[in-house]
Amino acid sequence: MNRKKAVSMTALALLLSGPLAAQEAAPPHMTPEMQAMMEAFQKAGTPGTEHQKLASMAGTYDLTIKSWHNPGGEPTTDNGTATRKMILGGRVMVEEVSSQMMGEPFTGQGLHGYDNVTGKYWGTWVDSMSTGLMVSEGSCDANLSCTYTGRHHDPVTKQLQTTRMTTRWTNPTTEVFDMYAPGPDGKEAKMMEITYKKRGQ
Repeated sequence: MNRKKAVSMTALALLLSGPLAAQEAAPPHMTPEMQAMMEAFQKAGTPGTEHQKLASMAGTYDLTIKSWHNPGGEPTTDNGTATRKMILGGRVMVEEVSSQMMGEPFTGQGLHGYDNVTGKYWGTWVDSMSTGLMVSEGSCDANLSCTYTGRHHDPVTKQLQTTRMTTRWTNPTTEVFDMYAPGPDGKEAKMMEITYKKRGQ
């Protein structure tokens, strides 16, 4: 093959490949159904006002933890710290807790979010006293006073147990978390109260 013929074939290949490359780079044609689906996914994944409210809770907190091991009895009191920060592009808040529980070191991690699809706030919790997972769902008002229902398996009975949790802000830097669960008689009793005091305020 002479040089002139080789150059001509190369030019022809480039001319033919041009339309193919342009065709590959062009976005695929979307039907109205596909467009609606894409818009639904975008809406579901876009952080909004509720996520901004969660972001306002970011920071480091000092904790006072009261635990009731016998409903109606005197609680034990422990201290700890918590850090909260937003992850996943402002979609989810992660909370890391370090404290003492019944004289033993205790660590825990929670995730808190708002689901644009269900219109509900949600949370998960794992800690160093369990290998299980608590999943909760609830609602909050404009002041982030919230009520959640959580579910986990009780270590003693191994049955699924429902827990009610509430949060409220007593002032701009102080949040109070309360947890209620069935007592020995099956009636709901207060099991825990955690006061969060935000640092640097």
